[in-house]
Amino acid sequence: MTVPLTAKRPRLLRQGVRESSTRPADRPRGAWARRAPLLPALVFLIVVTQLPFLGTLGISFMRWNALDPDNRGFGGLANYKTALTDPTLRSSITTTVILTASVVLVSLLFGLGLALLLDRQFRGRGIVRTMLITPFLVVPVASALLWKHALYNASYGLINGTLTWFWSLFGSSDAPQFDWLSTNPLIAVEASLVWQWTPFMMLILLAGLQSRPLDIVEAARVDGAGTWQVFRYLTFPHLRRYLELASLLGSIYVVQNFDAVFTLTSGGLGTANLPYSVYQTFYQAHDYGLASAQGVIVVACSILIATFALRTVSSLFREETS
Repeated sequence: MTVPLTAKRPRLLRQGVRESSTRPADRPRGAWARRAPLLPALVFLIVVTQLPFLGTLGISFMRWNALDPDNRGFGGLANYKTALTDPTLRSSITTTVILTASVVLVSLLFGLGLALLLDRQFRGRGIVRTMLITPFLVVPVASALLWKHALYNASYGLINGTLTWFWSLFGSSDAPQFDWLSTNPLIAVEASLVWQWTPFMMLILLAGLQSRPLDIVEAARVDGAGTWQVFRYLTFPHLRRYLELASLLGSIYVVQNFDAVFTLTSGGLGTANLPYSVYQTFYQAHDYGLASAQGVIVVACSILIATFALRTVSSLFREETS
């Protein structure tokens, strides 16, 4: 004997009411059970990052110069006004923008080319990938020292040595010997950073290439599309989000770069960026209040770029889940 649907409906409704009445009480317990293991890491992150930043923010509103210990107290926005009107800091802001934009753009182009090459099947691809990723794994100071002494040195550097060898092939011993750090200091810093950050861009873009729907690419090739047409109409639009993510993350890190500028040029010859200016104000001028204000400005710029990066990452996740 079958039970009519109208007789089953009240029972199902009552069961649904009981289940819905118990779910809100269980949700907080389940949420806390999932979040509790993350609490120690969250507390450690707050202690390590947020408390020092709050201390720096408080010092930025004070008059605090170690060379004038009697003139210490609350200064309001005077440090920020000095920082924003200082011509040296404005010059370092311009240098930071030029350095960041050039390094990120050139690294993106090289990273895109390498990613397109590594997306193909060939013998020894794993070894080539490992070798190309290696520059990103080198310690930044060691990377800058490598470029300063092994490549840029005017007496025994690899670049001038290569020029000498090439000229000797034509019977000439008068090869040009450039002092790269003196004649082109900003380009020298940019080249070392491009060498270091190109593998980072390559990894992100290679991940984007390997997430392409291959059936669409194969269908386009069957329809007669060439390599350039596939790249222009299929590959490049698919990589747009990954290009944005790579450029934003690269900008966050390059804006904060200090090692290359300090090691290669010591901030001289127009290569001082914002982090190096903060270092000069703190360790050479001993003006802790002004240095803290400059540091807060650097952090604000980084947060502004990071906001766009997080939006790009979230949009990528939404596309993957959809």
